[in-house]
Amino acid sequence: MNTGRNTNAGIQAHIAKGWKPNMYLTNMSMAFFQNPEDFVATSIFPVCPVELSSSYYYVFNKDDLARDNVQRKPAFGKVAPAIMSQDYQTYRCEVDQVIVGIDQIAALNYQRSRAPGVADPRRAKVRFATEQMLLHQDVLFASRFFKAGVWEHELTGKDGSPQTNEFLKFTDASFDPIGFFDDMRRDIKLRGRRSPNRLALGVDAFNALKNHPAIMERVKYTGTTANPAKVTTRVMAELFEVEQVKVLESTYNAAGLGQSPDMRFICDSKSALLCYATPTPQIDEPSAGYIFTWDMLGNGNATAFDQFEGEPGTHSEFVEGLMSSDMKKTCDDLAIFFKECV
Repeated sequence: MNTGRNTNAGIQAHIAKGWKPNMYLTNMSMAFFQNPEDFVATSIFPVCPVELSSSYYYVFNKDDLARDNVQRKPAFGKVAPAIMSQDYQTYRCEVDQVIVGIDQIAALNYQRSRAPGVADPRRAKVRFATEQMLLHQDVLFASRFFKAGVWEHELTGKDGSPQTNEFLKFTDASFDPIGFFDDMRRDIKLRGRRSPNRLALGVDAFNALKNHPAIMERVKYTGTTANPAKVTTRVMAELFEVEQVKVLESTYNAAGLGQSPDMRFICDSKSALLCYATPTPQIDEPSAGYIFTWDMLGNGNATAFDQFEGEPGTHSEFVEGLMSSDMKKTCDDLAIFFKECV
């Protein structure tokens, strides 16, 4: 009996192995990869590549720099030298890893059928590993920068009559968003000598501000029938006088393997962070935070990928993702965290 690949017997043999020819569309699939624009980790604080996995950086004393040290020169004498002191802080980049396997025997069917796109196991799992690295970065960002208890200056939203370190929630009609952020910018400028330039908003905090009557009143006459007025992040940046407003929209499944899905926003949807951050590493500028990255393989990439063969006889190969970073708060005086905004 002829059992060639293109005969009935050959096709049946392939089906028995789990391969179903001509069953799947090749121009679409349901792949829930996240929109790359939703990832937020590197959009707020500058990324600083480092040569060593752990080391030091200088911290110049703000009080000395801000003090008026100029004195009247005495006749035939001189003033005492001004003090400009410095200290140091440390960073430490740890290595994180993800590995995903590919069954070479099963992958052969896709190769021979020339299945395009995400149906290719190798392409799909490289994409999966890349997505995992980005997701993990956002999880680290949320734990290091965007949660209660991280920043020295933290305010809590209240439904009415706010006291010290409290504010009216964004959903309160009496809340004055323009005046509030004016006051917060003033506080950061006074303490840290820089006006904040970044506002990170959880999804619910952003929606509350977007729909607040005081903000809607500011923009309602700017629209037309063809282009109705709407509050965008760019509009908010103009209103609050910051360079960037970023909505923290990345999501993840908080459930473990085998458990029912538990989809959540990675960053607290009801919180916000106002801060000053340099766009790139600087030697003569402060920043509320930094993301130190180390090229653990010595190839200049803080996030690296590799493929390697499995053990003999397993007919498998693996895609590996590596990253090494330290997301570090570097100046409390340049940030204010707002929790329970709605």
